[in-house]
Amino acid sequence: MNIHQLRYFLVLAKELHFWKSAEKVHLSQSSLSRQIQSLEDELGVQLLKRNKRNVKLTEAGTFLQKEWSGLLDELDRVHQQAKRMDQGISGRLSIAYPGSITYNYLPDLLQVISHKIPEVTIELLEPTDEHHENLLLDYKVDVSFGRDAISHNLIHSKQLYSEDICLVVPKAHPLTVENFTTLSALKSEKFILSGLHHTTYYASLLRQLFINAQLEPHIVVESDFGGMIINLVAKGLGISILPYSFFKANNEHIRFIPLDQQIALYLNWRKSDQSNVLNNLIALATTLGQEYST
Repeated sequence: MNIHQLRYFLVLAKELHFWKSAEKVHLSQSSLSRQIQSLEDELGVQLLKRNKRNVKLTEAGTFLQKEWSGLLDELDRVHQQAKRMDQGISGRLSIAYPGSITYNYLPDLLQVISHKIPEVTIELLEPTDEHHENLLLDYKVDVSFGRDAISHNLIHSKQLYSEDICLVVPKAHPLTVENFTTLSALKSEKFILSGLHHTTYYASLLRQLFINAQLEPHIVVESDFGGMIINLVAKGLGISILPYSFFKANNEHIRFIPLDQQIALYLNWRKSDQSNVLNNLIALATTLGQEYST
């Protein structure tokens, strides 16, 4: 028994006419008759009552017509879904990302995905002090956007773009782009920062900035969430250092002052993953990254 035989039977069960059915399935009448007979022999069930003039379904044939119709419809849906997955236009991807891209790059990327590959379901994960390398190697995520390239022989890393690191101050703060000189002059300032004790790339970058400026920052609030940090800065509770991406939060009560330092955004994924939906995501993320670099 095979799928073709089931389809032949369903056409015949609808037409109840061998000659018309044979035309529809592109077989000779004798070939169609042999296929139906073979199906009955294998099942050990009579599906049709036929004579020279009439074809009728048996009770078993009527039952199987209904059941097989539903099964083949479901099988067709499964096959179509498999084709969409093979083409990379359907599936599911889990993505780890840093909070700094939540106001610009990530929403832009999700918008592109919704237009180009709308049947792909995206699961988002914003880890704080968990290494993205481990998330990928442990198969907790499929893709990682991060601020550093992952150096591992099982992982691909691609730089998408780079941007300024900025001092973030309240709008009423006396520091401006014009009068700011160096971090070392900020010894009396209160800082609101991501935890410097973390082992993330961004925490190590902040530590190095302060070491270079010979500054021990007076930290009044620690937070790993940039959205919270900019709101606290806007309230005048301190100043911070954040990637320029947070400028897109459009908070009118803060000011961004670029520092002489840039930070990149990388796309990381497992080398062993070769799914078409992943390849489509990589292509879309790369193209969008080029727009951010211009």
